[in-house]
Amino acid sequence: MQIQINTDRHIEGREILSAHVRTVVEHALSHESGHVTRVEVHLTDENGPKTGPNAMRCAMEARLEHHQPLNVTFDAESLHQAIAGAADKLRHVVEHTLGRARDEKRQRTDPAPVEPV
Repeated sequence: MQIQINTDRHIEGREILSAHVRTVVEHALSHESGHVTRVEVHLTDENGPKTGPNAMRCAMEARLEHHQPLNVTFDAESLHQAIAGAADKLRHVVEHTLGRARDEKRQRTDPAPVEPV
């Protein structure tokens, strides 16, 4: 699973932050990591140099095998809260999507292929 991290110009500490993001994303998606090919993370400070409520935004996009990309966003007071919230939402969406695909395979009603004699 590749993890690509993008930040705006108002975000500082990119190397340390990147390591933190990788750890959080890998932990959140650990159960389904075999199906996730890439995760893109976008971190932005919505208010720039000004302060305000829920100024930090984390957007994540997961690319799954044989599925359309899945997107989530989470706004919070701090970057760490935004990253954790987005990772949790992404975990839920990925598990739900893959769970539905598994259920559809189990509930197929088409007849099994007939083997030639």
